[in-house]
Amino acid sequence: MAGAAGQEYDVVILGGGSGGYACALRAAELGLKVALVEKDLLGGTCLHRGCIPTKALIHAAEVADAARDSEAVGVRATFESIDMAGVNKYKDGVVARLYKGLQGLVKSRKVELVAGAGRLVAKDTVEVDGRRYTGKHVVLASGSYSRSLPGLEIGGRVITSEQALQLDSVPDRVVVLGGGVIGVEFASVWKSFGADVTIVEALPHLVPLEDEASSKALERAFRKRGIAFSLGVRFKGVEQTDSGVVVSLEDGKTFEADLLLVAVGRGPNTANLGYEEQGITMDRGFVLTDERLRTNVEGVHAVGDIVPGLQLAHRGFQQGIFVAEDIAGLEPAVIDETGIPKVTYSDPEVASVGLTEAKAREKFGDVEVVEYNLGGNGRSQIIGTTGFVKLVRQKDGPVVGVHMVGARIGEQVGEAQLIVNWEAFPEDVAALVHAHPTQNEALGEAHLALAGKPLHSHS
Repeated sequence: MAGAAGQEYDVVILGGGSGGYACALRAAELGLKVALVEKDLLGGTCLHRGCIPTKALIHAAEVADAARDSEAVGVRATFESIDMAGVNKYKDGVVARLYKGLQGLVKSRKVELVAGAGRLVAKDTVEVDGRRYTGKHVVLASGSYSRSLPGLEIGGRVITSEQALQLDSVPDRVVVLGGGVIGVEFASVWKSFGADVTIVEALPHLVPLEDEASSKALERAFRKRGIAFSLGVRFKGVEQTDSGVVVSLEDGKTFEADLLLVAVGRGPNTANLGYEEQGITMDRGFVLTDERLRTNVEGVHAVGDIVPGLQLAHRGFQQGIFVAEDIAGLEPAVIDETGIPKVTYSDPEVASVGLTEAKAREKFGDVEVVEYNLGGNGRSQIIGTTGFVKLVRQKDGPVVGVHMVGARIGEQVGEAQLIVNWEAFPEDVAALVHAHPTQNEALGEAHLALAGKPLHSHS
């Protein structure tokens, strides 16, 4: 669909992923005329090849584990096998319903959705299939792609998360290259589906961006589940055979498997889109912006994974809203990246917001730390999970970091982000009533302990 020739928009957005479509919806809501350019499917990686389909697989994995473990709670159920055709049908159905809803939203807000590959041809113009869309403001939201390592080619039995989501069978053995969020989530799923899994991570810990205590807790849980991992040793190479892969590390170790999943992060999707030609300042493919997400070129903004920082759908989503409101003159408050919550949907889950203990010590020097073990939480005992809530507090000041590990614990990150972003003191949260029996109580208990009045924990 295209507008009339020579028609000018208030905002032209290049990319219809989380950041792009959020910007489009909010801008239209504010009365701005919007064109949204997307070469693939509205919703981008998150909806079609990332967050949503992977979490559908994770739910299927939870159901499989529940069937296996049912006898422990007095329910006689049996686990037979994973029907990947059925799993994929379920996954694709979830995506399709959300996609249909998003299409309806965009249409209802009268956003002009332009299908095709766009390219920035002037600071105020995006060209799509020879047709030009000019805006008073342009928002770059072209997203990211699955990265690989130099010399490591994707193909055959060497796959990325995109191909992993389309597998029609469960591999017997998998090596996962990368122990970050994507790697540990797929490792967790495949283990629940019955595969033997080995993670290779060059850094000293899994989920290395998290607090070290959370990383160590996840590692203990993975060992207990039988997920193997090699830490602190770099990948050397992979050889493909007719029946599998042989992965080698720099210390001489080798691993044989059916597949190698390359999960070493995501790169900015900015090549050949005209950004540099229009004078936009770049760094290793990323678009550099100021704190208000404005590039060095007047009228051009950037959001999402192409902007250096956390590559999270909800970060891009919030940035899209911010830019729309900034363009409309609402002067929204700058987004504090340290206050953005993170969740890794493995079993157990890892959730956090704010500073790690190490970062807090770097920034403030003296800090106070407390860990509340989920062994004292009734709901956690009922669902059979171990883990903790760890709080990091500036000495005699507010809570600056919340770190949590445990099954379903990601659902508690909402209150955690309010605590950190509103600079709450432990006494403030300790005075709140947390419903019983919930895992949410663990947050309350941790703050009681940090306020000097532990209840269900030792002082």
